[in-house]
Amino acid sequence: MNTRNIVVYIGGVLFGFGLAYSGMTKQEIVLNFLKFQDLGLIFVIGGGAAVTFLAINVVPRLMKTPLLGGVFKPRVSALTRNTIIGAAIFGVGWGISGQCPGSAVASLGTGNWPVIIGLITMFLGAYLRGRFIKG
Repeated sequence: MNTRNIVVYIGGVLFGFGLAYSGMTKQEIVLNFLKFQDLGLIFVIGGGAAVTFLAINVVPRLMKTPLLGGVFKPRVSALTRNTIIGAAIFGVGWGISGQCPGSAVASLGTGNWPVIIGLITMFLGAYLRGRFIKG
């Protein structure tokens, strides 16, 4: 196992631990957040947005190359029809199930085995999208 894989693994473990610690692995907490009954997860989302902002906008200005090799590339973002449709599908799925892919995987680590049905449908949807819709 190389250094890059170890760092990615550690990052995934920390991410999963953070999701579990914050309560995002519990569908009832997420659904209460989405119904505006418990807004505590706004701090989790804000923290994630802050870390992402720093990683994308600040770190490349402070470093010449990434720690694990490669190069920093300009971030290309485009608001297209596919982006809007994908975001809507993700949002509806999150609202119906109370889980997103990251929190669903972390839920398995907390013993929430019924969430595997949601994970299977996520993978199935991603597979069908890749198989039948190009671009």
